[in-house]
Amino acid sequence: MGLMMCEGKFVTRDEIAKVPTPACTESWHPVAHSEVIDAVTDVVKMHDWQILDERYGLARKGQKMFGVMRINRSSSPDWSRCIGIRNSHDQSFAVGLTAGISVMVCSNLAFGGSMVLKRRHTSRIELSALVDAAVAELENEFLTLENVCEDLKIRYLSSDDEARAIIVRAAERGAINSSDIVPVFREYKKPCHEEFAEPTRWSLLNAFTETIKKYTPGRVDNSYRALTTGFGLDGNRAALWT
Repeated sequence: MGLMMCEGKFVTRDEIAKVPTPACTESWHPVAHSEVIDAVTDVVKMHDWQILDERYGLARKGQKMFGVMRINRSSSPDWSRCIGIRNSHDQSFAVGLTAGISVMVCSNLAFGGSMVLKRRHTSRIELSALVDAAVAELENEFLTLENVCEDLKIRYLSSDDEARAIIVRAAERGAINSSDIVPVFREYKKPCHEEFAEPTRWSLLNAFTETIKKYTPGRVDNSYRALTTGFGLDGNRAALWT
């Protein structure tokens, strides 16, 4: 699974259920991490999707929760659909859901589209309805992401120089640290997994996601956003190609 926890630790649902939820204020209504997960689980089952596996993590002494659910609906044997989940008790970010795909061979997670549920002041009463609408919207996000990835698999790079130029542009956009320009190129040229040996845009995307595994969750989030627009994973024109 594609959840990376360079900060914090991996935990079970039972451990998440034990995390205390801060008291509400007039302007802020925090939701228990476990309630977010339960709401997503219920709605996923209502859509007749099956959760194949799931992984969760806590950071900052339980103040931040991250999760990934891998579900059985997919248009390709090369990956499976995933729902990314996040929630915070310190107001650092809103409740969020996003669409992703987990590439089978290397467990990289590519996020596309946008955070479809993004409510900082969500009451418990509102949560189920909001999650229901968000999961329905994720269907379009999945289709866009899968169509783009299929296209990336048949788009070949013309030369190593083109790959180098794209990697540098990605560093300029903040997708990777400048110190990782060479590691990304090396991974592209000699990938850890032979399935990415062809010099395609798909293989180059894998080189990026393989390299950023070492980043902190916050840095990974920034990297994914830059790669999403850079490779056109949101359905728009890929910004890294001029």
